[in-house]
Amino acid sequence: MMTITISGLPGTGKTTVAKLLEQRLGLRYFYSGEIFRQLAQKHNMSLEEFGTYCESHREIDEELDRYQLGILRQGDVIVEGRLSGWLAYQNHIRAVKVLLQADIQIRISRIVKREQGDIEKRKKEILKREKSEAKRYKKYYNIDIKDTSIYDVIIDTGDKTPEQIMEIIVSHLGK
Repeated sequence: MMTITISGLPGTGKTTVAKLLEQRLGLRYFYSGEIFRQLAQKHNMSLEEFGTYCESHREIDEELDRYQLGILRQGDVIVEGRLSGWLAYQNHIRAVKVLLQADIQIRISRIVKREQGDIEKRKKEILKREKSEAKRYKKYYNIDIKDTSIYDVIIDTGDKTPEQIMEIIVSHLGK
């Protein structure tokens, strides 16, 4: 049984790499951000507004986490999410925990390329969202999102192709 978590800030390449791993390894792929986006839409809020709303509505994060935990416990899955590695770690679920990192300018340019918009405006939105998430994670779970000690593989994606990143992860798996 193999479980992989892919974590990282927006624009680090999580989704692209997770989809490549899904194809390569034949594992199911689960994306927690999609559920968060659907919930934001259901509440008629932007991601930024919804993140702020979640700061005082812990039940939304808890619902998302319960769902992720259920998937992680099934195994043979790739779970992409900001906290997926932490959830596996805190709940003693065997998983290869991967953290993708990249410089803020690289991340913003990737996000603008994918979603359009003004670079400075998008940067402000992303930084506000990251600050909100860090605040919630510390408050709700006592997780310092800057603590990378739980990860098995940490990759700077700024100078690598998605395929190169996937190969680094696969080589770590011994596949």
